[in-house]
Amino acid sequence: MMSGCASKPKAATDDGPPRKPTETMTKSESRPLGGFIERHGDEIVVAGQFFRIGTPVVTWMDPGGYDAYRVERRFVPWERSNWAATLEDIAAGKSDLDASNPARYNLRFNRTATGRYTPEQLEQIRGGGWSLDLLREHVDQFVLHYDVCGTSQVCFRVLHDMRGLSVHFMLDIDGTIYQTLDLKERAWHATRSNDRSIGIEIANMGAYSISQTAAPLQEWYKQDESGQTYIRIPDRLKGGGVRDTTSIFRPARNDLIVGEINGTTYRQYDFTPQQYAALIRLTAALNEVFPKIRLEAPRDPAGQLIPGVLDDAAWESFGGVLAHYHVQKEKQDPGPAFQWEYVLGEARKLRAMSQRKSDSPTASK
Repeated sequence: MMSGCASKPKAATDDGPPRKPTETMTKSESRPLGGFIERHGDEIVVAGQFFRIGTPVVTWMDPGGYDAYRVERRFVPWERSNWAATLEDIAAGKSDLDASNPARYNLRFNRTATGRYTPEQLEQIRGGGWSLDLLREHVDQFVLHYDVCGTSQVCFRVLHDMRGLSVHFMLDIDGTIYQTLDLKERAWHATRSNDRSIGIEIANMGAYSISQTAAPLQEWYKQDESGQTYIRIPDRLKGGGVRDTTSIFRPARNDLIVGEINGTTYRQYDFTPQQYAALIRLTAALNEVFPKIRLEAPRDPAGQLIPGVLDDAAWESFGGVLAHYHVQKEKQDPGPAFQWEYVLGEARKLRAMSQRKSDSPTASK
């Protein structure tokens, strides 16, 4: 099931000096401490609130999570992980990170903040205090990437430790979703769409043009005795951080998928069924939380998916789910294998089911 964000507590009022509980407080005001709020392991974090999506989510606050708020590098020896040591490595040519800024995220629409937000809003959000309603006004795109890393652990190492970039979500081959930042933040994943979007990196070794060698595909994808394709994580990655260490993961379709993106023909293995199942739930949930993220993809006048970059006018007017290649001409992700109609269709069904339940007379009981 999916369920909404928890209500924020009412603000306290200043109505005079503190009162002794035994004097004027009602029974409800003097109730005992309530303890920890129960977590279910399927929540995403939106402007400080938890929203359940019905599939496993590991946030940056959880054991085994990936924290894009941290300045230090995650996968180098601890004594070399701090920012001072990172600056030394940058100066020595051992790191490609930006020496001018240790952060991997910033404020949405930061370059035009004074013209976009009222002074009161800017004062509120510069401290991180986004309201859900204000965030909903500004977020209207969900950008899909593949990571060309194979697993989410490797993806975070590349983004955080090596490139100084970030993304809100990563989706591993076993269907585990990792959230690295609150969705209020401007993650660095898709150039012109960063201000208005939420991004996800889906673990997959990527698409290769027919003129390229496909060595990464040959390394990661094998065939068993019956000819069925499966993913074999290279031994050098020691499991790649995938939480499910016992299952065999296979692409949703057995053979390479060939298709054209931005004028070039690519081939790619499909994503896993576990990834599709999790992505459908996340996509439906984002549409519920952010109604401007429509369950639609960019299409031409005939209703066909646009297999390339959007011009400025089309990009500016589009709110919904889009590919990295819709944002940047030199990109191909999530590749020709991605099943757009299946994901969007199933997400619509899930939203309709959720809406029927919320409209039910017994929903509020």
